[in-house]
Amino acid sequence: MRTNGKITEIFSSVQGEGIYFGEEQIFVRFFGCNLNCKYCDTSLNYFTEYTPEELLHEIKLYKNASSTVSFTGGEPLLQKYFLKAALKLTRKEGFKNYLETNGILYSALEDILDYVDIVAMDMKLPSSTGHKDLWHHHQRFLEIASKKETFLKMVICKDTTEEDLRAGLKLIEEVNKFLVLVLQPNSFEADEPSSEKLESFKDIAKKCGITTCVIPQLHKKIGVK
Repeated sequence: MRTNGKITEIFSSVQGEGIYFGEEQIFVRFFGCNLNCKYCDTSLNYFTEYTPEELLHEIKLYKNASSTVSFTGGEPLLQKYFLKAALKLTRKEGFKNYLETNGILYSALEDILDYVDIVAMDMKLPSSTGHKDLWHHHQRFLEIASKKETFLKMVICKDTTEEDLRAGLKLIEEVNKFLVLVLQPNSFEADEPSSEKLESFKDIAKKCGITTCVIPQLHKKIGVK
């Protein structure tokens, strides 16, 4: 299916989240999201339409800066057909494809996974997001994503409960306990979660045998995009 993509911005910067923090990447921010998490700090009020070929042209302008393209959002998997076409082109040009996703649209992931190198999957804890639980969606998504290099992120807020953390850890244990879990403090809150809470959550995860680290949003700490 031929379709244009709705893209909010394209830029080069350092990855500010997860286990690849500090790595230079080219960012393609997709317009639109199927969630509205209460901690979200990304405002998507505009977009430009691109064909896959036009997007590749823009990406190649930054190639000297990085060989990794981060497809982020919003939620890229909402634009599955365009995303798949773009991933094919960037893969052919020798780029490494890095997908940032909220970890829900598992059918879309299955369709494009062959062209993805790294999956950075969010696990949405209800007490963090303000949504109902999404465990079933996350389980199916993680089962599929685990076929490629994958790591998980949980945003931890001052209201995040230990009960939700343990539910997420149980799911990870059942699907793939060898993945790295990143606990990401919510820097969008005026009152961030305490270091004691983060260390306590980290210890709980480690006792479950899950490799866990606390990594804040680096780009906000150093003042880059």
